[in-house]
Amino acid sequence: MFKNKTLLITGGTGSFGNAILKGFLTTDIKEIRIFSRDEKKQDDMRKFYNNDKIKFYIGDVRDLKSIENSMYDVDYIFHAAALKQVPSCEFFPLEAVKTNILGTDNVLTAAIEHEVKKVICLSTDKAAYPINAMGISKAMMEKVYIAKSKTVNPEKTIICGTRYGNVMASRGSVIPLFVEQIKKGKEITITNPNMTRFLMSLEEAVKLVIYAFENGEAGDIMIQKSPASTIEDLARALKEIFHADNEIKIIGTRHGEKLYETLMTKEEYFVAEDMGDFYRIPADKRDLNYNKYFIEGNQQLSVEEEYNSNNTKRLNLEEIKKILLKLDYIREELIGW
Repeated sequence: MFKNKTLLITGGTGSFGNAILKGFLTTDIKEIRIFSRDEKKQDDMRKFYNNDKIKFYIGDVRDLKSIENSMYDVDYIFHAAALKQVPSCEFFPLEAVKTNILGTDNVLTAAIEHEVKKVICLSTDKAAYPINAMGISKAMMEKVYIAKSKTVNPEKTIICGTRYGNVMASRGSVIPLFVEQIKKGKEITITNPNMTRFLMSLEEAVKLVIYAFENGEAGDIMIQKSPASTIEDLARALKEIFHADNEIKIIGTRHGEKLYETLMTKEEYFVAEDMGDFYRIPADKRDLNYNKYFIEGNQQLSVEEEYNSNNTKRLNLEEIKKILLKLDYIREELIGW
């Protein structure tokens, strides 16, 4: 599919961009363009990979012109650029709006103009029943790309997306914090021992995006079925892996945090298509004829469940340890410990 094609990754210097590069550089893809605003990270990547297939573009998704400058002859886009940390978005919500919502609109506007064949927009479980600024901005990002997908000819450009939970050991996630606290002999700070989170590796996140690329239709949200654990069990699993005896301290829920995360609302679950390891949520194809909204409905919606980290498969301590020990990050941190 990618033979002699050009792929653009927005926010490509992040965890996702690096994971994609590891898999794609061994293929016969023609070119991978990394678009981001961080010249230091780009320079680090340039030296680390030292590969002529990778091209670097300095710019910001907030600036339509800078996006357009990187879009010529692009076949596919993985749109990963975003503000992702819940606390920072809580304190600076307009910055989340500018990057996550308006930035996405800029990327899609340029993609449609240049007739990019397919765009995959990366979203988060926090977009389902959002309670924080990051989740709200990502929910609006989904609405933007779904609306855009209805206005463009799918024979020229297909726009769809993915929604996934916490990527283990990614930037700003809790696992590196716990490991740092363990290594420094500090208390392990957890917000709420009963708080549950989906556990997904970076490789699984990449697999989901590739699956969406292969199977996604206009306006789709693609979701991978994922297991979950409590925050307390995650901390205990890390303690056992590192043979540590750090105390666990409960500090209370932070700004904008949920007790559990939702990957599909009950409204979405009702219309979702089960595709084995994945779910496909098709776009709502209704138009602005409001009259039928008042005379048509479905009683099953009132009994349908959502899909969240509280009702998915719950991992036990041994299962969590097994997953953690597969992570390159954990194996590297264990060296010399």
